[in-house]
Amino acid sequence: MGAPGAKRRAAPATLAARLGPHVRLETDADGTIRACFAGHSVGLGAFSTGAADRAQDLRKGLPLRSFVSGRRSIDKDMHRLVRRLARHGLLEYRLGRSRNGKEQVVIEPQVADYWPRTPPLRNADALVLSRFAYLRRRANEMVLESPRAGALFRICDPKIAATVAMLATPHQLKQLRRQAGFPGLELLALLVDCQILFKIESPRASGLRPEEGDDSLVLWDFHDLLFHVRSSEGRHANPLGGLYPYANVMPALPAVRPSWPGRNIDLCKVSAVQPISAAPRLLNERHSTRNFDDRRPITFTELARFLAATARVQSSFESRIDLGEGGPAVAYAVRPYPSGGGSYELELYLAVDKCEGLARGFYHYDAGAHALVAIAVHAHELDSLLMAAEFAMAAPAPPQILITIAARFGRVSWKYSSIAYALILKDVGALMQTFYLMATDMGLGGCAIGIANIDLFAKMTGIEFHVEGPVGQFALGRAAKLDAPS
Repeated sequence: MGAPGAKRRAAPATLAARLGPHVRLETDADGTIRACFAGHSVGLGAFSTGAADRAQDLRKGLPLRSFVSGRRSIDKDMHRLVRRLARHGLLEYRLGRSRNGKEQVVIEPQVADYWPRTPPLRNADALVLSRFAYLRRRANEMVLESPRAGALFRICDPKIAATVAMLATPHQLKQLRRQAGFPGLELLALLVDCQILFKIESPRASGLRPEEGDDSLVLWDFHDLLFHVRSSEGRHANPLGGLYPYANVMPALPAVRPSWPGRNIDLCKVSAVQPISAAPRLLNERHSTRNFDDRRPITFTELARFLAATARVQSSFESRIDLGEGGPAVAYAVRPYPSGGGSYELELYLAVDKCEGLARGFYHYDAGAHALVAIAVHAHELDSLLMAAEFAMAAPAPPQILITIAARFGRVSWKYSSIAYALILKDVGALMQTFYLMATDMGLGGCAIGIANIDLFAKMTGIEFHVEGPVGQFALGRAAKLDAPS
């Protein structure tokens, strides 16, 4: 027994994997385990009877340490099963004290391949809260999250929120250990792994912004990075797309705004002056095409003409910025469409499915050289990109060419504060209209797509999502004859 009055050390926290709230496991007669959720079923492979029985413990939670390092065949089976569930985003993880079973946090993965890791921490390590982290109410819960994190943390113990608030200023781990309600090394390590906390060289450091991440991350404002990640696919698990979430709450707004009271000034007589020029004709004929004629795909020559007319660098120059006592010279490269501040931060990546004279593959368009550069990607990644576009358009087949519009974010945020991401989206709109008009003029079909997977793009290009990433997509090809304007 310990000495009277001795302070008892807190029991170590246990990290356990458990099925998501709406997921259940079913085992077929041949030993195949299937995960069932929302009317869908995913096969996870064949497993032993022992593993299938033990898998039912995932409903309440199975400690990771009970099988991750195990040498028995059943432990290896469980590790394989849990990893497959994790890759499909069907797990969550609870962290709690083993003594009383109470949860400290529940970790909800936001990217499909998230796996909880606990990097080593030393007493001398100084930790501080990321400037991208935020704590908010979600229904009746508090969640801690960040657009950089692979998971969010559902806070179950209010003392953890106090610790998070304290870490707005750097603290050494040895100081945190002495605080009442210290949440434990396990939680802090998980938060470091998710980049919600990060280590700094000295607890007295004043330049926290440049100490977090690389130079490209320095250029991001909090609201811009959050908007980029949460309005794209790939780095969050929220519902996304045309789901009509308020259809049962309120009626849709009218298609045309009700007229303001007062006298109308009729414009019809003066606007109908003939003859009509080519520009209004193209605007009137422009429409979205979702069905493409794969028997007569777009040709390499047509693609080259399209890119030359819409995105090729037309001229370049340098200009010195005025910062009072002189400033650096900035290079500019003018293209056919307008761009905020002449930034021209947008890059084009082409996923080619069918193009006469050009091999199927993934390409970057070099706007300065007016050339395509092939990028080596896995076949399943290219397929995923094209299939996602097909699904987004509700089309019967993938587009012949899918143009992903990516932004070099720092090109805009180096100059503009608070409005950088908004300017980028305005540039995307201008470029998409340019695409539409040129496609119409060439007798081709096109369709703007509002969703892009930023995590998939990062894997295909090897570029961090905050350095360069997709902000729009455009399907291009030869329209099927029966395609109706929409």
